[in-house]
Amino acid sequence: MIDLHTHTLFSDGELIPAEHIRRAVMHGCRAIAMTDHADFTNFEYILTSLQKAKIIEEEWEIDIFAGIEITHVPPGQIDKLAKRAKEIGADVVVVHGETPVEPVAAGTNRAAIESEYVDILAHPGFITLEETELAKATNTCLEITARGGHNRTNGHVAKLATEVSAKLVCNTDTHRPGDMITKETAYDVLMGAGLSKEHADRAFKNSEELVEKMKKRQ
Repeated sequence: MIDLHTHTLFSDGELIPAEHIRRAVMHGCRAIAMTDHADFTNFEYILTSLQKAKIIEEEWEIDIFAGIEITHVPPGQIDKLAKRAKEIGADVVVVHGETPVEPVAAGTNRAAIESEYVDILAHPGFITLEETELAKATNTCLEITARGGHNRTNGHVAKLATEVSAKLVCNTDTHRPGDMITKETAYDVLMGAGLSKEHADRAFKNSEELVEKMKKRQ
C-alpha cells in the first residue's frame, strides 16, 4: 500500500507522526505521506515538523514524505501557497477538492489542476469532464478516496478519469487509526468505484511513480 494523503495531530488527525507511521507499517504500507490541513497561517510549521519524522526511515522499511493538504484556501491563492510549500521542502502538495460534504469554494478543483505545484486533487467530488481532461493534460492525479462521506462521488470520478485516461490514485485521507487500510482493501475501494482490475492496478502504479518522482526531488 502507498498512501499519499493522511493527517496527524498537526491538523485534525489523532496521532503523533511516530505512531501514525508505525500503524501504517503494520498495515503493510511501504510509503506514506503525511499531508496535514494547511493554509497560509500554518504550512511552514506543518512542514518543518513533519520533515523531522523522516528519521524513522532509518529503523523501519517505509518511505516517509512530508506534505500539506491545502484546505478551504480561496482558489485564486492556491497556486501561490502550493509554490511556497514546494520552495520550503514539501514533498507532495495535495489540494482539498470540491467534495459534496464540505463547503469548498467553487473553482478549487480547477485552480488545483492548473497549478504546476499541485500533485494530487483529493476527493474532487462532481468534477467536470473539462476539468478531468485538464487534469490529464497537466498530469495531476485525481484521488479515489477510502474516507467516508468524501467517497460518495468515487464512482463519478472513476468514470470520468477512465473515459479520458486521467491519472487516478487511491488514498485513505486517514485521520484516526481505524481509517488505515491494507492494499487488499484499497483494491475493494477502487473496484467498488467501478474500476476494472487493470485500471485499479494502474492507479497503484500511478502512486508508485509519484513516490519515485518525490524521492528524486529530495
